[in-house]
Amino acid sequence: MSAGFPFVKGHGTENDFVLLPDPDGTVHPDLDTATVAALCHRRAGIGADGVIRVVRTDATDDPAAFAARGEATWFMDYRNADGSLSEMCGNGVRVLARYLADHEGVDTAAVLPIATRDGVKRITFGHDGGITVDMGVPRVLEETKVGVGPATWPALHVDMGNPHAVAFVDALADAGPLHDAPAYDPGSFPHGVNIEFVVRRAPAHVAFRVFERGSGETRSCGTGACAVMVAAALADGLVRPLPDEPSLTYQVDVPGGELMVTWTSDDHVLLTGPAVLVASGTWNG
Repeated sequence: MSAGFPFVKGHGTENDFVLLPDPDGTVHPDLDTATVAALCHRRAGIGADGVIRVVRTDATDDPAAFAARGEATWFMDYRNADGSLSEMCGNGVRVLARYLADHEGVDTAAVLPIATRDGVKRITFGHDGGITVDMGVPRVLEETKVGVGPATWPALHVDMGNPHAVAFVDALADAGPLHDAPAYDPGSFPHGVNIEFVVRRAPAHVAFRVFERGSGETRSCGTGACAVMVAAALADGLVRPLPDEPSLTYQVDVPGGELMVTWTSDDHVLLTGPAVLVASGTWNG
């Protein structure tokens, strides 16, 4: 890629992203791993947990974008900090929605559909600045285990468009410094996994740390917050779908702030939190 292209920096509960405006698909058609890694580097680059290429669904040949044409105008082409592709990012899609509202004139009074590699996500803008994304139906899969050093914990595999292993611990510090990926079963997660270490704060209130595949420990993870809420609700004996029961809402604390996660009676998970754009400029790396 040639040097000298615009970027915008944003975050959702300090899960931060470099956004690359490319509405017509002409600026970054061949976005490569090395460029993504350079942009995300905390010392030599802009610094971020991932990169979001902002492109119209009719301006890229990505299969997920192609499938969403006619339903969504915009596609979130998301890469982890190491340049690997990711299916979905709950904080990232809210930051993208904020960018589209501020820079592309989308109607914040209407529901905004955004195409992702995990299907079309629907965004609602709140009057208080919060943004809610319908993350779809969670898939609760097998029991598994995760480990740090000699310590191991049982974990629940919850898929929110990307894989998560949710483990309940006595204290967040039990996970250690998380400089390296925790141990997990590669048979259950052949493409890697995001691992959450969770503690309870109060009824319907939990907190967690996360090690994200391709990025390391991050200050927040939107899909992780959804997986944690589902695992906590199930541990509390609360299940979905139950059409005659009210929705469940948990507060989910992360190192970078707090998120609200609702599991609706029709089995959808809604993620609500802030999304802020903090800088823009030109990359000359």
